[in-house]
Amino acid sequence: MKRNIFILIAGLLFSIQLQAGGPWPTPKNGGFFKLSQWWVVADKHYTDTGLLDPNITSAIYNTSLYAEYGLSNRLTGILYFPLFSRAVFNNEISGTTSELINSGEAINSIGDTDIGLKYGIIVNKPVVLSASLYLGLPLGISSGGSTGTLQTGDGEFNQLLQIDVGTSFGVGGINFYASAYGGFNNRTNGFSDELRYGVEGGATLPKTGITGILRLYGIKSLKNGDSTETPNSTSIFANNSEHFTISPEIAYQFNDKWGVSATYAQALSGRIIFANPSYSFGVFLKI
Repeated sequence: MKRNIFILIAGLLFSIQLQAGGPWPTPKNGGFFKLSQWWVVADKHYTDTGLLDPNITSAIYNTSLYAEYGLSNRLTGILYFPLFSRAVFNNEISGTTSELINSGEAINSIGDTDIGLKYGIIVNKPVVLSASLYLGLPLGISSGGSTGTLQTGDGEFNQLLQIDVGTSFGVGGINFYASAYGGFNNRTNGFSDELRYGVEGGATLPKTGITGILRLYGIKSLKNGDSTETPNSTSIFANNSEHFTISPEIAYQFNDKWGVSATYAQALSGRIIFANPSYSFGVFLKI
């Protein structure tokens, strides 16, 4: 049973919210491209009642490409593609006899992929507004390993409609921005629909290339899916998963085009979600 609780961390942390995003469309023929490594290793989780409970040490690793390209000054194409996804659970060892109870397993594949369009409703104003539609393509493995509980995908096609609003300003030579979003995620194949929400703010220090970002975001399940769809899973694609997460990020831009970033994410509360933090490191290119 413990093996069957390998669940989500923060923001469905393949989450597009951990990328560039925001309400600002990419200018026509401009682009943002990021190659990143994201991972979580967890030995405890929030149960479906929000309490903490231990589990077999489990992990998932994703090497992914995120891209934004300006189709026009208002319309941006978006892609999130996990090039390589690895889901693992360790050996299960008896705490009294130290004997092997169950051997660990791992699967490797590409992961579930998001494609989307963002449209700038209000642009070039003190406050900007955009609307986005993301389609989640089930390209990963939804049932792997000897027990079928290892996953790099959820096997369902989902559609997320999202509204973003934001502003940017300068104070004392420091560039600040703040934004917020809300969205509705329609899930299929027996999974419950979700409400997604978040706020973030950031500041770029002058003449350093350093930007600091702080995000707070979450997911609320509507619990309207198939009751036979088990809430516990050995993947980050659990049904009825909820969380409220804090995620600081720091980015350093070498020049006008190239930079690196590092992100930490920790669920402050949740249901059917890892209690351990996730980490991400990436290299990005701006055009």
